[in-house]
Amino acid sequence: MNSTPVMKINEFIVDDLSKSQILASRLATLLKTGDILTFEGNLGAGKTEFCRAIIHAVGYLEDVPSPTFNLVQVYEPDIVDADKPAIWHMDLYRLEKPEEIFELGIEEGFDTAITLIEWPDRMGRYLPQGSLEIKMVMGDAEGARKITFSGSEYWKKRLEGLVL
Repeated sequence: MNSTPVMKINEFIVDDLSKSQILASRLATLLKTGDILTFEGNLGAGKTEFCRAIIHAVGYLEDVPSPTFNLVQVYEPDIVDADKPAIWHMDLYRLEKPEEIFELGIEEGFDTAITLIEWPDRMGRYLPQGSLEIKMVMGDAEGARKITFSGSEYWKKRLEGLVL
């Protein structure tokens, strides 16, 4: 991964969950193996729902539980959909020390899957460089969110056509 400066790429204001899911689905069409997305926001900001919408848009239609208790959920393509990328969805909220990530073996997902990381700050210095940072802030109205994408010039170019 590169270590170029992180910049704000785009900001979206959504007024309900369905708009957030549409944005996530559109983002999913631009993702590929090796992409790492980090999700920041308070409890209840919609991080898991956004990840769930990405996972469904990629084609994993099964139930997508929050990985809060087992920390990592892995979605692997079957033989019929061998071209579909794997997805590793992580919720690191319960980590007490950054070094605990090595017990989870999550670094394998960085190269072999699309990796979605909720609570990336828990990784400390072990967070890979070059991720797309997605920050979610609750709005005043029920279901409203401000969703900000930040990343390198690489991500800015990849997301040029992303609109809500």
